[in-house]
Amino acid sequence: MNYENILSNYADGITTITINRPKKLNALNKNTIQELHDAFDAAENDKNTKVVIVTGSGEKAFIAGADISEFADFDVKEGGKLAAQGQALLFDFVENLSTPVIAAVNGFALGGGLELAMACHFRVASTNAKMGLPETSLGVIPGYGGTQRLPQLVGKGRAMEMVMTAGMIDANQALSYGLVNHVVAQEELLALAEKIAGKIMRNSSVAISKAIKAINANYRDGKDGFKVEIKQFGKCFGTEDFVEGTTAFLGKRKADFPGK
Repeated sequence: MNYENILSNYADGITTITINRPKKLNALNKNTIQELHDAFDAAENDKNTKVVIVTGSGEKAFIAGADISEFADFDVKEGGKLAAQGQALLFDFVENLSTPVIAAVNGFALGGGLELAMACHFRVASTNAKMGLPETSLGVIPGYGGTQRLPQLVGKGRAMEMVMTAGMIDANQALSYGLVNHVVAQEELLALAEKIAGKIMRNSSVAISKAIKAINANYRDGKDGFKVEIKQFGKCFGTEDFVEGTTAFLGKRKADFPGK
């Protein structure tokens, strides 16, 4: 599929999605959000794709926020619709994919950019990365899940400070907060993400998809995460991957998971 604002490339079990609007510091606009949805959806439905990596083009930005010009004149109803549609189309969609998604944050990740990174299953960052939710400096709040996912990841107090001050934190601070898992030099970032992806791909993709459901359930109102874990654990016993994994373990050999 051809895209205007992103690139999507597959190699060796990994689909790499790159936001490609360098002149706009990869800012999110309506078309880019739709294209990202389409690319993630295609990767999710590609049996060969075991891991997705999302990053930004150039050396300055992962995603430097939303394209403010698109909604500067919106009214209350239009603003609410913007947030609802965006969350459903991209941010919640990514969080609930059964294919693991790694955000490789290669520069500024602000506003919607940080919100997309937080919707991914985990994050790695380059040393030059800067992250923040500056929306209150524009008279608005994060609308793509930022007020919910940030405190889940860094704690309520730190999230309150970041949102209220509209300030940025650097990669090392993000690492100390638990917002990112690893920090490396920019030239090593994609290699690190691919190395982690390689470790993931050695394991059962079926079990990983069920683990994602169970972990996410802990953050859903009205959901009992323990019950979801029990259900997903039980389902594993009906998979070919479980048979292969246990047989390989007992036979003292490396598992060759069929992904079923």
